[in-house]
Amino acid sequence: MRKAIFLIILWIFSTLHFMAQEGGMQQIIEAVQEKYAPDRRVELFHVLASQRNDTLVLKGETTSRQAYEELLSHAREASVHVKDSIRLLPDKKLGEEVWGVIYNSVGTLRAEPRYGEELVSQALLGMPVRIIEQKGGWRRVQTPDRYIGWINGSVKPMTKVELQHYLNQPKVIVTTLNTRSFTNKDKESLPVSDLVAGDMLIVKSMKGRFYQVQYPDGREAYLKKTDAMRVPGWLKNTQLTGESIVHTAQQLLGVPYLWGGTSTKGMDCSGFTKQVYFMHGIILARDASQQVRYGRLIDETGDFSDALPGDLVFFGTKATAENPKERVVHVGIYIGNKRFIHASDFIRINSFDPADPLYDTFNTNRYLRTKRIIGELDSEGIEELLSNAFYRSSISCQSAINLTTQ
Repeated sequence: MRKAIFLIILWIFSTLHFMAQEGGMQQIIEAVQEKYAPDRRVELFHVLASQRNDTLVLKGETTSRQAYEELLSHAREASVHVKDSIRLLPDKKLGEEVWGVIYNSVGTLRAEPRYGEELVSQALLGMPVRIIEQKGGWRRVQTPDRYIGWINGSVKPMTKVELQHYLNQPKVIVTTLNTRSFTNKDKESLPVSDLVAGDMLIVKSMKGRFYQVQYPDGREAYLKKTDAMRVPGWLKNTQLTGESIVHTAQQLLGVPYLWGGTSTKGMDCSGFTKQVYFMHGIILARDASQQVRYGRLIDETGDFSDALPGDLVFFGTKATAENPKERVVHVGIYIGNKRFIHASDFIRINSFDPADPLYDTFNTNRYLRTKRIIGELDSEGIEELLSNAFYRSSISCQSAINLTTQ
């Protein structure tokens, strides 16, 4: 009888010990996640701890090797026996093809590998991506702004060597809002595909009024010279000024709003600001709630006396005692005279001034702050194409190209 009671007590204490150990491990998991992967949009980290007899089991997935290694270190300090069932991404099943390049004019990224899931972002033709995993025809990819989503088709998988070879080829960038490429040096010939501003293609040669171009998947076509520029010449001739930003933004007036859109086919608010700056060789973070973290603070009162054209204006809900967490839900571009341009139903201009016929009561009442991007290049969240790890080789390896050739 005493032995049975002793075993029961031992079992209870052992169970409580394992529960405490499991709970403590979960706290460590949360701390590691906060340190290395606080934003699941750009870094994946989902790990759970459980106890099986005397073994601590860690199961889940992450894209952060640092988080993975630190978590395992803590786990081995906490338990003699640890079973590592964490999947470190990119998935080993992919082999060496953990890179890719977008080959459609616009690739669509979704929250989950199903067509019915939320559209979270887009990727432009010629954009290099990191492939994280694959499920059927769907691939989970990470774009140069570090955003993660699922895409079906649109990606040409490559090894690191193949990607390097692709990046080393001279490129042209589409500079007109929308156009097409053709099967021959004649715009009356059949189209190969549609194209949008920001698409990049390999340039093979020049044929009269056309560039002979090649797609990442090997297709060849002809593109009117008036619709594109060689990338080095484009970068050299693009002036990053407030006036230039406003001019580019105004060329998009009337483009319809599309949740998750970052192309001239349709844009959401942050997709619009992101595309405008991309056409000046600048990569911004994807979402408004990410973009607001970066740049230099200019205004939080709604005075706008220090605001300049090209600044980003943010909107949302301020933190209060009842709701201590601020919510940033919208962004636009300041154009001067208390006016701003933004994506709301379509790209439009509105005003903070009640006397202005374009006055926007709703957004004025939820205004949060103004941040400056110009002058803050290559700080966190604001990258030049020349500095971005995904594009660096593509640009630097073209330095020998005659920059005066357009």
